[in-house]
Amino acid sequence: MKTIPAGQFKVHCLSIMDEVQAKRQAVVITKRGKPVAKLVPIEKEKDDIFGFFKGKGKVTGDVVSPALTPEEWGDLY
Repeated sequence: MKTIPAGQFKVHCLSIMDEVQAKRQAVVITKRGKPVAKLVPIEKEKDDIFGFFKGKGKVTGDVVSPALTPEEWGDLY
């Protein structure tokens, strides 16, 4: 794991972030020789929204036909 002083991190922040992303390797940031922070690459995750309800629902009837007939709708139709 790479270690870098805070002052050097401040100067080269964007290039260090690019390096962490490209090499998938964490960097420890030190202040006066003591570790104070760790910059780690973010894990690529699937989008939580897509597929969230997969397997949680069930079709129990006809999904094509209207739920109510025009007579059942009455004045609402």
